[in-house]
Amino acid sequence: MAHRPLWRAILPCAMLLSAVVVSTPAAHAATDYQAEDATISQGVVESNHAGFTGRGFVNYDNLVGSYVEWTITNAAATSADLSLRWANGTTQNRAMDITVNGTLVADDRAFPGNNDWTSWQTTTLRTTIPAGTVKIRATAVTGDGGPNVDRLTLSPVDSVPPQPPTNLRSTGKTFNTTSLAWDAAVDNVGVTGYDVYQHGQLMKSVGNVLATTVDGLTPNTDYEWAVFAKDAAGNVSQASNVVVVRTDPAPPDNQAPTTPGNLASPRKTATTADLTWTASTDNVKVTSYDIFRDNVQSGSADGNATSTVVAGLTTGQTYRFKIRARDAAGNVSGFSNEISVTPSGGQAGVPNPGAVTTLASGVDVAWGEVFLPDGSALFSERNTFNIYRLTASGQKTLAGKINQAVGTNGEGGLLGLEVAPTFATDHWLYVYHTANEGNRVIRIKYENGALTQSTYQILVQGIAKSQFHNGGRLRFGPDGKLYASVGDAQTSSRAQDNNSLNGKILRINPDGTIPADNPFGNAVWSKGHRNPQGLDFDSQGRLWEAEFGNTIMDEVNLIQRGGNYGWPNCEGTSGSCGGFIAPKRTWPTSSGCPSGLTIINDYVFVATTVGQSVYRMRIDQNSNLVESQRYFQGTFDRLRTVEVDPQGDIWLTTTTDKDGVPNNDRILRVDIQYN
Repeated sequence: MAHRPLWRAILPCAMLLSAVVVSTPAAHAATDYQAEDATISQGVVESNHAGFTGRGFVNYDNLVGSYVEWTITNAAATSADLSLRWANGTTQNRAMDITVNGTLVADDRAFPGNNDWTSWQTTTLRTTIPAGTVKIRATAVTGDGGPNVDRLTLSPVDSVPPQPPTNLRSTGKTFNTTSLAWDAAVDNVGVTGYDVYQHGQLMKSVGNVLATTVDGLTPNTDYEWAVFAKDAAGNVSQASNVVVVRTDPAPPDNQAPTTPGNLASPRKTATTADLTWTASTDNVKVTSYDIFRDNVQSGSADGNATSTVVAGLTTGQTYRFKIRARDAAGNVSGFSNEISVTPSGGQAGVPNPGAVTTLASGVDVAWGEVFLPDGSALFSERNTFNIYRLTASGQKTLAGKINQAVGTNGEGGLLGLEVAPTFATDHWLYVYHTANEGNRVIRIKYENGALTQSTYQILVQGIAKSQFHNGGRLRFGPDGKLYASVGDAQTSSRAQDNNSLNGKILRINPDGTIPADNPFGNAVWSKGHRNPQGLDFDSQGRLWEAEFGNTIMDEVNLIQRGGNYGWPNCEGTSGSCGGFIAPKRTWPTSSGCPSGLTIINDYVFVATTVGQSVYRMRIDQNSNLVESQRYFQGTFDRLRTVEVDPQGDIWLTTTTDKDGVPNNDRILRVDIQYN
């Protein structure tokens, strides 16, 4: 019987049954360890339910703290999959903690009931198994005890990535395709395929072949290509050499799109106006809509859009709007009907974007941005590794350089910045940057207008880097802890490995130590992330995060302690998403790629690179994101960082890093009107 009366737990079954010590094989082969051969505390070996392997299974006593512990000898440290075979014939979740040599690797792992003691299931987690004698323990955390446990299977995992492919080259192109070829990568086991990226965006995955063609491209456009090798274990190489290929001009097309119709403004605020219209059609494809305000083009919208929000208007002033459609060949339609709109009203306290001014130009990929007590800001340049101070009047001065930072010819470099609430007295500036061995979180003092190089301190190391997916945002929480967003470094399996810092949100004390209430005994706070970036807290002290998707959906997530957000099994709401925490908001990757995130009055603002927009969403009473608005679409090119200053306005950075031209970005100030 699995439901034994409590009195049995206080009899001699509290004694420990001796364990058999075994050795793991050196080869990458799975090995089974029967539960009946393990150390058992507060449980017994039984065989009254069919389907078990070996001589029986362990029936946990109905107590918190009952456990099964396997002792093995491991020849060398290795990454491994731990698989528990179990059954739970109750209706309750008999959750357990899994530890390796006392280190928590799974916190409250669910073992849900299904009313059938003969329905054996398998739960797998990936972790690091150290060398030597290793104790793996599964401990019940509820008064119902654990499930019936049949066996543990240990499957060593190949953790060595392939070498990068070499000699990437273009072998042909058309107006909408590019053909690529490369030389084979080398792996300790074997290469299984290649991923083809265009400036951080996965464009195509192929098998173990050495050439491919990517289609669906835009005519007469530069594309920056890199290829990564991968093996059967999910390890991904560093990038190949980068090749820039410009697609051919589009074939002759003299047919303009049809004229968009029924332009209207169904909603306006004190500083914004919503525009809607009937879609145009084209013989090839409508690629965008030009938005005209008072006969001057003031913005654009996606070719598949039928609405937009125009921001930066003045209350009480009347504006005239009209739009036209455009195709890839540059043909434009006639203008829609013209309408007049006068911004007015709006709900009290709602942060509406108003006038936009330039605070600084000649900036090179401004990435991190943080405000000081005097109202000025420090910002980082990803590729130069410089940190500057910028005042509200636009005065820019060099604060210093992070000499330990390196680039990755992609998304790595000098990234996020943050200061603690104690900055006025301790002067610590917190920095996320790429270094020779990987990504780091460090702190360095900013005093008398400059970085004090001798105070450089490493707080977190061991974060893998790659050309892309490095994460990099920092944010102090109301609990006084520092949170960091970390990408999977293009190896998706890391996101589900509790012992890897990649594909995670991290949480540390200001001195770099691990908070006692972290869920996995290390710096990991949540997991299952691909390339998380923007972080901020709402009025209830809850953490929100923006995350780059792969090829389907970007996400905004409400982060929970120990939460699993699904990557790589689940992308947004696509894939095998059962049992994972669903995002609060998604976009197609073609109109999003969210980097920065800030919150004003429980309105979430997200800056997007590919989407070239700022999205604004309200957090409702059910913790959902509603009333989504899209601002500045196509007005300022790619947008990276969005932060609210002490006066309640937004500072916004552009990121035209794809054009290969340095020092052509800006830092903008958006006057936020609160009605």
